[in-house]
Amino acid sequence: MTSGREPLLGGSLREKAVWVDEAVCIGCRYCAHVATNTFIVEASYGRSRAVRQDGDSTELIQEAIDTCPVDCIHWVPFEELDQLNDELSTQIMQPLGLPRPVGHRRLKPRAGA
Repeated sequence: MTSGREPLLGGSLREKAVWVDEAVCIGCRYCAHVATNTFIVEASYGRSRAVRQDGDSTELIQEAIDTCPVDCIHWVPFEELDQLNDELSTQIMQPLGLPRPVGHRRLKPRAGA
């Protein structure tokens, strides 16, 4: 059953959603330069964020993921998005350029770890 949250891209449903662990993001902007319709750099903290699940092709989003030097972009089940965003909202973050706060922790493991 469809929930209305599934992105449509070329008439087919994508199986997973793309999510950025903003607590780990270093604001390099590579993903936003590659998949311009999917990622933006959030103005207050200078970190990338996925804003459209159907913004770019799966291949282009994967290319953006592959360019990330800190491995903070993940394919996740759509059902996990709300929980991950809730967990992210509990993180103590400062704008980039300042030391990482003590409460910082990675929410998703590095790829291949």
